[in-house]
Parts: sequence; C-alpha cells; structure tokens
Amino acid sequence: MIKPIAIILGEPNSISSEIIFKSWIKKKKFRHLPCLVIGNYNLLYRHLKYFKFNLNLKLIEKNFKLDDLKGTAIPVIDIKYDQKKIFEKISEKSNKFISDCFSQGLNLIKQNKILGIVNGPVSKETFLNKRFNGITEFIAYKIGCYDKATMLIYSNKLAVTPIVTHVAVKKISQKLNVKKIVNQIKEIVFFYNKYLKKKIKIAITGLNPHCFSHERFSEEEKIIKPAIKKIKKLKINITGPLSADTLFLSKNEKKFDVVVGMYHDQVLTPIKTIMSFKAINITLGLPFIRISPDHGVAADIVGKKVADPSSLIESIKFFNNIQ
Repeated sequence: MIKPIAIILGEPNSISSEIIFKSWIKKKKFRHLPCLVIGNYNLLYRHLKYFKFNLNLKLIEKNFKLDDLKGTAIPVIDIKYDQKKIFEKISEKSNKFISDCFSQGLNLIKQNKILGIVNGPVSKETFLNKRFNGITEFIAYKIGCYDKATMLIYSNKLAVTPIVTHVAVKKISQKLNVKKIVNQIKEIVFFYNKYLKKKIKIAITGLNPHCFSHERFSEEEKIIKPAIKKIKKLKINITGPLSADTLFLSKNEKKFDVVVGMYHDQVLTPIKTIMSFKAINITLGLPFIRISPDHGVAADIVGKKVADPSSLIESIKFFNNIQ
C-alpha cells in the first residue's frame, strides 16, 4: 500500500513556505509519492498570494483518506496559529505552533497513515532554547529513541555522519566513547541494508590533526581505534582512522560510501561544499524516516523569492527509493 509523506512547515517566518511551493511546482517533473503539508492554512494561503505562485491549497482533515491527496492542489492539515504580518521576526512566539506541527506528524506515524516526515527549517536558537542539541535529538526524545538517534547527511555520491553533533568544540572529546561510535555505525549499516539494499564502505576520521596528538593517550588510541576493532568484528567494511584534511579530495570520493567524523563541522563543512544544496539530513535510529533539508531558516532572504528548494526536492525524491 502506498503511503504519503508529511511535510512539516517548521518555522513559519523562514524560507520554508517558499521552498515548499517551489518543490510542489517541480514535483510535476519527477515521480513522487502523495504528499501533504502540516502547517497553518491561513498563513500558507497568505504566503502563496504574496509570492504569486500559480498553485492552490486545499484543507484536509487529520483523518484524511488517500483520495483526499489527489489533484494538483497542496493538501494542508491546519494547525492553529495566529500571525498578523505575513512575515515576522523569528521568535519564541512560534514555538508552540512548531511543536504542534511535529506532534501531528508523529501522530500520523503512530496511526500508520504516512511513510515518514520531512520538516522545513527550524531555528535551533529560538525553538530548542538549549533544551536539545538539535531537531534530531528533539524528535528522538519525543518518541523515546534518544540514545539511538544518528544524523546522516546523505547524497547518492557520498554521505557523512558526525559522532558528536551540536556541541561546543571544547566539549567534543568528553562526548566521545567507544560505545557511541559502534552504535552509530551499526545504525548506518542497518539503514543502508534495510532501505537501500546496499553493503557500504565506511571511512572514519580521527579527532586530532593528522590523527596524531603529543599526549600519551590520544582519542585515536583510547577511543577510535578500539571502536574500529569492534566494528570490524561485526564484518563491517571500515577504514581508519584517516586524516580529515585529505579524506574529502575528489580521488577519494568513490572509495567510500559514508564518512564518519568525530564532530559536526569536521564532516558537514566538506559535504556541503561538495554537494551544495543536494544533500539531505536523515535521522537514523527512529522507527520511521525523518528527513530535513540540509540548511537553516535563512532569515536574511525570507520573502525575497530567491530560496533554493533543491534540498527539499531531494528529500521528497528520497522517499521514492524506499517505498
């Protein structure tokens, strides 16, 4: 049975509505699953008129049927939210609305009505307010999978995973341990086996420059190498630790499917440089697939009709490969 995808609006004062509209126009050009949007109908309608896109919206109920998603209009499950201006400064005012949108999406997952969710960009500073390191951790907490959540920045050319995500650099080494590395790599392998039917080759970086430290017991020696040893016992194809400064050279791109790094910018900076907006952020370790575009709210270009929808389009396309 075909299941639809739910697109969660996310921050209403971001580029989210614009990239949803642009993606809907592009959807006509590629095979896609049925989609619906979870957001505020009135605000989306006002945004649609503001941008002057040749699209229509239609209101659907929370207990919708597949037939309700047919046609060219964008099906919207309405979530209560009141905003006077078309766009306002991003603030905590929208926090409850964003949380309610996520809750509705997760309810649809529990009811087995949708295949997965794609969420629009959310401001970590205002929405998470230091309660969680990222949206990955927020969703994992909401469904009780906090210890298993793994961030995978995916493209069909190369994917990357940071062992430590949104943590201050000075705290990275404190957050690393053998169990965490092993468990996250197991989640990656499980994901590729289950959804993409692929046996992967993994590269893993060190933490220190050139995988070397003058300290007697470096993180490479006491954490990363022991983790690699355990992973190899599981018959997983892994190479490392490798120096991150040369790992992303073009000659190495085809050698590996996934690069596992120790911290956020170590692997996200190069993958975004290589893939631009073609990469997507997939949360592994959940009982469903959650994807978000690999970019933020882009407050500086909100309302200017210049936002690039490529990452959201790739997010929608990905679900076609796993249905």
